[in-house]
Amino acid sequence: MSSHCATILWTRSSPDFGNGHYTREHTWTFDGGLTIAASPSPSVVAAPWSNPANIDPEEAFVASVSSCHMLTFLHLASRAGFVVGSYQDEAVGVMTKNEKHVPWVSTITFHPKIAWSGDKVPTPAECRSLHHSAHEQCFIANSIKTEVVVAGPGSGAE
Repeated sequence: MSSHCATILWTRSSPDFGNGHYTREHTWTFDGGLTIAASPSPSVVAAPWSNPANIDPEEAFVASVSSCHMLTFLHLASRAGFVVGSYQDEAVGVMTKNEKHVPWVSTITFHPKIAWSGDKVPTPAECRSLHHSAHEQCFIANSIKTEVVVAGPGSGAE
Protein backbone atom coordinates (compact mmCIF):
# COMPACT_ATOMS: atom_id res chain seq x y z
CA MET A 1 0.00 0.00 0.00
CA SER A 2 2.62 2.55 1.07
CA SER A 3 5.96 2.89 2.79
CA HIS A 4 7.08 5.38 5.40
CA CYS A 5 10.70 6.38 5.93
CA ALA A 6 12.81 8.07 8.56
CA THR A 7 16.55 8.59 8.70
CA ILE A 8 18.08 8.12 12.15
CA LEU A 9 21.58 9.60 12.57
CA TRP A 10 23.96 9.36 15.51
CA THR A 11 27.60 10.45 15.32
CA ARG A 12 30.22 9.79 17.99
CA SER A 13 31.48 13.05 19.46
CA SER A 14 33.87 11.82 22.15
CA PRO A 15 36.74 9.32 22.34
CA ASP A 16 35.19 7.50 25.34
CA PHE A 17 32.80 5.22 23.45
CA GLY A 18 34.22 2.00 24.91
CA ASN A 19 33.50 2.94 28.51
CA GLY A 20 29.95 4.14 27.82
CA HIS A 21 30.75 7.83 28.22
CA TYR A 22 29.17 9.07 25.03
CA THR A 23 26.09 11.07 24.20
CA ARG A 24 23.07 9.22 22.90
CA GLU A 25 21.65 12.38 21.30
CA HIS A 26 20.76 11.83 17.65
CA THR A 27 18.40 13.13 14.96
CA TRP A 28 15.36 11.83 13.15
CA THR A 29 14.81 13.20 9.65
CA PHE A 30 11.55 12.51 7.86
CA ASP A 31 10.83 12.41 4.14
CA GLY A 32 9.18 15.84 4.23
CA GLY A 33 12.45 17.34 5.44
CA LEU A 34 11.65 17.85 9.13
CA THR A 35 14.53 16.98 11.46
CA ILE A 36 13.88 16.37 15.16
CA ALA A 37 16.44 16.16 17.95
CA ALA A 38 16.10 12.82 19.73
CA SER A 39 17.62 11.18 22.78
CA PRO A 40 16.87 8.34 25.14
CA SER A 41 14.64 9.23 28.03
CA PRO A 42 16.57 10.42 31.10
CA SER A 43 14.70 7.65 32.95
CA VAL A 44 16.54 5.15 30.74
CA VAL A 45 19.94 6.84 30.25
CA ALA A 46 21.03 9.49 32.75
CA ALA A 47 22.34 12.91 31.78
CA PRO A 48 24.78 13.95 30.44
CA TRP A 49 24.46 10.96 28.10
CA SER A 50 20.83 11.88 27.30
CA ASN A 51 19.07 15.19 26.75
CA PRO A 52 15.65 15.63 28.40
CA ALA A 53 14.83 18.49 25.99
CA ASN A 54 14.84 16.08 23.02
CA ILE A 55 12.07 13.69 22.05
CA ASP A 56 12.62 10.13 23.22
CA PRO A 57 11.44 6.96 21.45
CA GLU A 58 8.90 6.08 24.14
CA GLU A 59 7.12 9.44 24.05
CA ALA A 60 7.25 9.40 20.24
CA PHE A 61 5.57 5.98 20.31
CA VAL A 62 2.82 7.27 22.62
CA ALA A 63 2.34 10.35 20.41
CA SER A 64 2.18 8.20 17.29
CA VAL A 65 -0.55 5.95 18.72
CA SER A 66 -2.53 8.95 20.00
CA SER A 67 -2.18 10.85 16.73
CA CYS A 68 -3.36 7.89 14.65
CA HIS A 69 -6.35 7.37 16.96
CA MET A 70 -7.26 11.07 16.78
CA LEU A 71 -7.01 11.23 12.98
CA THR A 72 -9.18 8.13 12.64
CA PHE A 73 -11.65 9.50 15.20
CA LEU A 74 -11.91 12.83 13.30
CA HIS A 75 -12.57 10.97 10.05
CA LEU A 76 -15.30 8.85 11.62
CA ALA A 77 -16.91 11.80 13.41
CA SER A 78 -17.01 13.75 10.15
CA ARG A 79 -18.59 10.82 8.29
CA ALA A 80 -21.20 10.50 11.06
CA GLY A 81 -22.18 14.16 10.63
CA PHE A 82 -20.54 15.52 13.77
CA VAL A 83 -18.35 18.63 13.71
CA VAL A 84 -15.27 18.63 15.92
CA GLY A 85 -13.98 22.09 16.87
CA SER A 86 -10.89 20.82 18.66
CA TYR A 87 -9.42 17.58 19.97
CA GLN A 88 -6.71 17.55 22.63
CA ASP A 89 -5.24 14.43 24.18
CA GLU A 90 -2.93 14.06 27.16
CA ALA A 91 -1.77 10.55 26.28
CA VAL A 92 0.21 8.60 28.89
CA GLY A 93 2.29 5.51 28.21
CA VAL A 94 3.31 3.25 31.08
CA MET A 95 6.36 1.03 30.93
CA THR A 96 6.40 -2.28 32.78
CA LYS A 97 8.49 -5.43 32.46
CA ASN A 98 7.23 -8.36 30.41
CA GLU A 99 7.51 -12.05 31.31
CA LYS A 100 11.19 -11.97 30.23
CA HIS A 101 11.75 -8.92 32.49
CA VAL A 102 12.30 -6.66 29.47
CA PRO A 103 10.76 -3.17 29.77
CA TRP A 104 8.01 -2.35 27.29
CA VAL A 105 5.22 0.20 26.88
CA SER A 106 2.41 -2.01 28.14
CA THR A 107 -0.42 0.52 28.33
CA ILE A 108 -1.25 3.81 26.68
CA THR A 109 -4.16 5.79 28.11
CA PHE A 110 -5.76 8.58 26.14
CA HIS A 111 -7.45 11.50 27.91
CA PRO A 112 -9.20 13.24 25.01
CA LYS A 113 -10.88 16.60 25.44
CA ILE A 114 -13.17 17.19 22.49
CA ALA A 115 -15.00 20.43 21.73
CA TRP A 116 -17.96 19.81 19.47
CA SER A 117 -19.41 22.46 17.16
CA GLY A 118 -22.76 22.67 15.44
CA ASP A 119 -26.18 21.37 16.32
CA LYS A 120 -25.45 17.64 16.16
CA VAL A 121 -23.46 16.54 19.22
CA PRO A 122 -22.84 12.85 19.92
CA THR A 123 -24.32 11.18 22.98
CA PRO A 124 -21.84 9.55 25.36
CA ALA A 125 -22.69 6.18 23.78
CA GLU A 126 -22.06 7.55 20.28
CA CYS A 127 -18.76 9.04 21.43
CA ARG A 128 -17.70 5.69 22.93
CA SER A 129 -18.65 4.01 19.65
CA LEU A 130 -16.56 6.52 17.67
CA HIS A 131 -13.55 5.84 19.92
CA HIS A 132 -14.06 2.08 19.64
CA SER A 133 -14.26 2.26 15.84
CA ALA A 134 -11.25 4.59 15.73
CA HIS A 135 -9.24 2.08 17.74
CA GLU A 136 -10.35 -0.78 15.50
CA GLN A 137 -9.39 1.13 12.33
CA CYS A 138 -6.21 2.92 13.48
CA PHE A 139 -3.19 1.68 11.48
CA ILE A 140 -0.82 2.02 14.43
CA ALA A 141 -3.14 0.35 16.96
CA ASN A 142 -3.41 -2.58 14.56
CA SER A 143 0.40 -2.84 14.58
CA ILE A 144 1.05 -3.08 18.33
CA LYS A 145 0.37 -5.32 21.32
CA THR A 146 0.22 -2.42 23.80
CA GLU A 147 -3.15 -2.05 25.54
CA VAL A 148 -4.85 1.22 24.55
CA VAL A 149 -7.43 2.78 26.90
CA VAL A 150 -9.63 5.84 26.35
CA ALA A 151 -10.44 7.62 29.62
CA GLY A 152 -11.59 10.97 30.91
CA PRO A 153 -13.54 13.77 29.25
CA GLY A 154 -14.10 13.09 25.58
CA SER A 155 -14.20 9.34 26.09
CA GLY A 156 -17.97 9.30 26.03
CA ALA A 157 -17.96 7.94 29.57
CA GLU A 158 -18.62 11.29 31.23
